Amino acid sequence: MTVSSSHLVSPHGGELINLIVAPERADELKAASREWPSWDLTARQICDLELLLSGGFSPLRGFLNRADYEGVCHNLRLTSGLLWPMPITLDVTEEFAKKLTPGSSKVALRDPEGVMLAVLNVEDVWQPDRKAEAKAVFNSTSSAHPGADYTINKANPWYVGGRVEGLTPPPHYDFRTLRLTPAELRAEFARLGWRRVVAFQTRNPMHRAHVELTFRAAKQVEANLLIHPVVGMTKPGDVDYFTRVRCYQLLLPKYPQSTAKLSLLPLAMRMGGPREAIWHGLIRKNHGCSHMIVGRDHAGPGKDTDGKPFYGPYEAQEVFKKHEADIGVTMVPFNMMVYLEEQDTYVPDDQVPQGARVLNISGTELRDRLNEGREIPSWFTYPEVVGELRRSYPPRHKQGVTIFFTGLSGSGKSTIANVLLTKFLELGGRPVTILDGDLVRKHLSSELGFSKEHRDINIRRIGYVASEITKNGGIAICAPIAPYDATRKHVRSLIEPHGGFILVHVATTVEVCEQRDRKGLYAKARAGILKEFTGISDPYEAPADAEVVINTADLSPEEAAQEIILHLEREGFVGVNAGNP
Repeated sequence: MTVSSSHLVSPHGGELINLIVAPERADELKAASREWPSWDLTARQICDLELLLSGGFSPLRGFLNRADYEGVCHNLRLTSGLLWPMPITLDVTEEFAKKLTPGSSKVALRDPEGVMLAVLNVEDVWQPDRKAEAKAVFNSTSSAHPGADYTINKANPWYVGGRVEGLTPPPHYDFRTLRLTPAELRAEFARLGWRRVVAFQTRNPMHRAHVELTFRAAKQVEANLLIHPVVGMTKPGDVDYFTRVRCYQLLLPKYPQSTAKLSLLPLAMRMGGPREAIWHGLIRKNHGCSHMIVGRDHAGPGKDTDGKPFYGPYEAQEVFKKHEADIGVTMVPFNMMVYLEEQDTYVPDDQVPQGARVLNISGTELRDRLNEGREIPSWFTYPEVVGELRRSYPPRHKQGVTIFFTGLSGSGKSTIANVLLTKFLELGGRPVTILDGDLVRKHLSSELGFSKEHRDINIRRIGYVASEITKNGGIAICAPIAPYDATRKHVRSLIEPHGGFILVHVATTVEVCEQRDRKGLYAKARAGILKEFTGISDPYEAPADAEVVINTADLSPEEAAQEIILHLEREGFVGVNAGNP
């Protein structure tokens, strides 16, 4: 039965808030919503809303109002006094915020398809100090910290808080039998007779060390195991959750029968280290767990730009222990597991005998081995997991790649790009597409002018098409002017999660470009006939992050193309192993 703000209680879960309203109330809200402003939820907001509606974020009954937000940021507590470490906020544009009146406005919250998922009863509208929020919550304002970067640079600048009434959860069409709500998991544990359940939080594939760690943890506290991976938003660059879930499914038979269960958590992680550990504990309590494994650098984002870790290796354990009674979940602390070669076994790193030979493979090394097609040893992971990872992450000579040229008009980009196209076609094995600046302008961006805004739109379009080509294993050769550094970085961020991105700066000087100018464009620009012409009346921002730099005053087009191919060979995208890619 679904009723507004209903609650369930489990032996170790406490009250579970359910914000899905009764059908009659849902019909009433839908009918009235025609008069209200609508907000299309971002990917992170959809994750937050789903856990609000299901009770995963109990005791919250909506997005935080200002008083609760301030309490969470500075004291880890709601105004009720209850422990809550992470601000759950609805960030909106200033234009949208100005439409709202606290105390009377209602907002229809919709998914990207326009489906109304919930109604927000507006209590507060304010402009937060997002830098101060990042410092308070993450103890960092660095753009290298994903949570801080999102808060300061990516979130909208205004917040709206208030009680939420849910109409329907966000739809999912994948792994449906594994997407159990807190109420469903509690009921399942009761059916199985599981009174002690230890949760394992993960955003990565699991290997032998993780299986050993979780098995030991469950055995230590005589509990059943819930493998509860995050399938919402994780750290940029993480293995996609479709691949991870297939790997988790392959691992379940490694545990004794009827002792372990897999369920998926639609959480948008903040990578907040100690605070996030508390948050994870509260979420697992809501899902009916009595214990939670807290490992080394739990939910940490790694190191800052100076190579210093954002959080201490066991800082999360210390903070969790301090608040354990309020969390209502018992921590099962664990050190990192390492492999002892001579004993052929895994042990916590604080139990390694003196002089023992220890083996370990980092996440970076694993990615390198996958990229290079090298062996992944059986002591590290299981053959079936390797097979699944190789299926989704083939070696580089089978991955897609974008070669993205940037340079002044007349620098030689298009000529080199066409030579490169011919050489790739001669090699064969992968589809090759060229996205030349003039051709894209004709077929994709004919309505655009040459203002900075329109140039940005044009390059973003090229980047999107190239990312789709790369994602599907092809080679995209892009040859626009692309004068602005921020736009080039945006394109790189679109493509790198799916394959290779090689930025080629054709650094031919404006003097040489002007001498070659067959169309007379530079002359028209200097005469003021052509406005906003790159290199004359509009700036060109030379890249500092180009993988290849070429000056065509010194190289023929074929020599320049060969320089690019040599770099691609060095990086593994073409070469001996890729004779027939």
